Amino acid sequence: MASDAVHALAHEPVDHRFKGLPPDAQAASLTVGELAAQGRDLFTGGFTTPVLTLDAAALEHNLRALETYSSRHGLAFAPHGKTCMAPQLFERQLAHGAWGITAAVPHQARVYRAFGISRIFLANELVDPAALRWVAAELAADPSFRFVCYVDSVRGVRLMDRALAGAARPVDVVVELGGGEGARTGARTEAECREIADAVAAAPGLRLVGVAGYEAEVPGADAAKVTAWLRRLTGLAVEFDKAGRFGPELDEIVVSAGGSAWFDSVAEVFAELPDLSRPVLKLLRSGAYVSHDHGWYTRLTPFNRVPDEGGLLPAFRLWAQVVSRPAPGQAFLNAGKRDIAYDLGLPEVTAVRDGLDGTERSVSGIRVVKLSDQHAWLETDSADAVQVGDWVALGMSHPCTIFEKWQLIPLVEADGTVTDYVRTFF
Repeated sequence: MASDAVHALAHEPVDHRFKGLPPDAQAASLTVGELAAQGRDLFTGGFTTPVLTLDAAALEHNLRALETYSSRHGLAFAPHGKTCMAPQLFERQLAHGAWGITAAVPHQARVYRAFGISRIFLANELVDPAALRWVAAELAADPSFRFVCYVDSVRGVRLMDRALAGAARPVDVVVELGGGEGARTGARTEAECREIADAVAAAPGLRLVGVAGYEAEVPGADAAKVTAWLRRLTGLAVEFDKAGRFGPELDEIVVSAGGSAWFDSVAEVFAELPDLSRPVLKLLRSGAYVSHDHGWYTRLTPFNRVPDEGGLLPAFRLWAQVVSRPAPGQAFLNAGKRDIAYDLGLPEVTAVRDGLDGTERSVSGIRVVKLSDQHAWLETDSADAVQVGDWVALGMSHPCTIFEKWQLIPLVEADGTVTDYVRTFF
């Protein structure tokens, strides 16, 4: 990855675009890098609430955890970049062994290329002619660029091939096997997958390199159903290889699956793959691991089922302040739906700091019961649980929607020192 583009982010001015940052930094015309070099304290350094933070130690722990897990199980991984859309984190994921970065839509791929990502796996069928022409131009301009995307219909293959007429290099594609009736995208049957593969063979603008899918979309997903679907996927790879559907010029066969909830099953089934006619790139695509969360993925992570393999730590904290205490059992924070992810449940209170002396006290008996646009409604069991001016930390679910609400996120050490700022591009 070309780190120059990432390093250039430090030259952005600290201004009104970025929530929660010290107003005096803008007044002094500081850049992001200059502010980071000051190493300000989160609580006394002029930051305004609400402010979202990333725990530096938890982030590094999570990066190492998936690197270790993937290496142990012989998996490559291309973490889904739509989770964070943060080139600084992409760079760290690649430094921790990632094969490339996964995208869902062309805009995300364009962001990746702007920051020098040389391998992109687009987990979607791409039929937009303008986007396909952009991909073709990127492939023509950079011989080292690797791009792979889904195909899941014969019509899609024909549309892609028409848009790519005259392209210098074919676009690599994998046939997507869907999770079954009621699932999201993907061909529903092996017979449909064969028809799609035949269509790719007849399309000079495309090259079949493997098979892929998303196991969490299996209806009623549980370990048995996910495992059965994964064996269908790997069986398809074996069948295609024996039938000679992968061209002789291909260096490796791609077999890809693996969100953040079932990568243990992916590792188990991918380990059963027999030797094929050439090496297999067993590609995991988990993305939420990088920050983890305090609810949804805390419950779903495979590390709950395989604790000896390691674990992940929630890295996010949203700090808000109590701005009103109108009744003994009620309080209001100055953060709401504009700041807080709420699509997978309400946040939980993880810390309370006294607004006068900074001491921390128990969070027992304090609950978030509702969100307005700019307020979080707290319910408390005692009248002295929180006071106006207190800083309250919230843990949230779903990294994808946490990241997207914040353009610049302070990276905080255990002692409260802010050492860097993570830029997002949604």
